[in-house]
Amino acid sequence: MYPIELVTPLSKDLTDFGFEALSSPAEVDAVLNENEGTILLVVNSVCGCAAANARPAAKHAIKQGKRPDKLVTVFAGVDKDATERAREFLLPYPPSSPAIALFKNGELVHMLERRHIEGNSAQAISDNLVAAFEHYC
Repeated sequence: MYPIELVTPLSKDLTDFGFEALSSPAEVDAVLNENEGTILLVVNSVCGCAAANARPAAKHAIKQGKRPDKLVTVFAGVDKDATERAREFLLPYPPSSPAIALFKNGELVHMLERRHIEGNSAQAISDNLVAAFEHYC
């Protein structure tokens, strides 16, 4: 677990932008068990690729055209139980942080794992998300 002083600004990078932080398994269940609409889940992380690529890409993508109905985030290494529960919804994908997932009507329809985030630009990731939003939202 990381010190709260370290992760608060990293968490606020998304929550100040309209993402709801889910910090317990019950909160994760309440959102991801919904069977209507679209939900964007960002598995946040303290790593450099979250800061340079994942968070900026997610924030940029939601400002373009169509966007998911709900924006949520869990923080790997901080909200351990919430992150573990969220990862159950991401199966069959292995645990990954950062990660960005899009759900539609309760079904996982688009997934970006760390391997899709690390080494790609925030713009390329945003473009990928915008295309998914256009298709599913």
